[in-house]
Amino acid sequence: MTAALAAIERARGFLEAATLSEAWLLRMSQQALLREAHHSTHIEGTQLTLAQAERLWSGEVVAEARADDTRELLNYRDAFHLVADYLDSGDPITEGLIREIHKCLVQGVRGGDAQPGAYRVIQNYVANSLTREVIYTPPPPEQVPMLMWELVEWLRLDTPVHPVLVAGIAQFQLVHIHPFVDGNGRTSRLLSTLCLYRAGYDFKRLFTLSEYYDRDRSRFYAALQAVREQDMDLTGWLDYFVTGLAAQLEEVKLRGAAVIRADLLGREAKLSQRQAAVLAEVLAAGHVTLAKLEPLFATVSRRSLQRDLHILLEKGLIREVGGTTTDPNRGYAAP
Repeated sequence: MTAALAAIERARGFLEAATLSEAWLLRMSQQALLREAHHSTHIEGTQLTLAQAERLWSGEVVAEARADDTRELLNYRDAFHLVADYLDSGDPITEGLIREIHKCLVQGVRGGDAQPGAYRVIQNYVANSLTREVIYTPPPPEQVPMLMWELVEWLRLDTPVHPVLVAGIAQFQLVHIHPFVDGNGRTSRLLSTLCLYRAGYDFKRLFTLSEYYDRDRSRFYAALQAVREQDMDLTGWLDYFVTGLAAQLEEVKLRGAAVIRADLLGREAKLSQRQAAVLAEVLAAGHVTLAKLEPLFATVSRRSLQRDLHILLEKGLIREVGGTTTDPNRGYAAP
């Protein structure tokens, strides 16, 4: 855990010192928000693909998408904007804020019938999604108000605990209390993000921790459940949480370093800002296809992207890899 925390601090220092264009930061933070919304809701059962989520995000109607899935994805964006507005205000974390986040997340979707923003007044249970076996019984509803008050009071303390660990503890505690009938997981992940941002660990808003969870959901759930099975020892969960954040930030660092390198190469080769951005994506990913580039440059036509890639090829900044022109893996890589 100590090594992962050190890696997080190095990534934070890199991002604070790195000269990254505002245009790139804006584009990447928007992509990060989309991916976070997609993966956080996907964990809870939405069936959207990332490609469908990207289309919905841009305002397109996706006929094959379930109405609940669409609303849940877009609700996450509304809830994130609520968090962003809160950060701008500088106000402390309150129960009211957590309830407003929950209200945004579940309004009109699964959980929407359960009084969005209101604490539960019934006993709920956490079941295995495959076997339906009850694996955890949250505290009784009459204990929820006091437990939530204690959590918020603790978050407002000037604690010596590392801010990243505070975020991980807050996420677990909200899931453990399970104060709402539904939407607890999504709310807990946004609360964790809020804690990080508020403590100065926003990392330019470029990380997507839910993507790490979603890649191996069984490991994510096992890390949460292990706390209860080990007499509420949070060590294992926090190790998982910190390791995940460090892994995400290592990816961000690699992308940032690629942007800096692409900027230098771009100035030498007299590239346009967009061509340098395309080059950065190739350098960061190691290998990309046109299909993978298109969502990252949603406002750019396919023909314009192809023209940019052709210029990069002519200048020897990238190379073509793969088989025939119809091969889906045919793409572009660093020379």
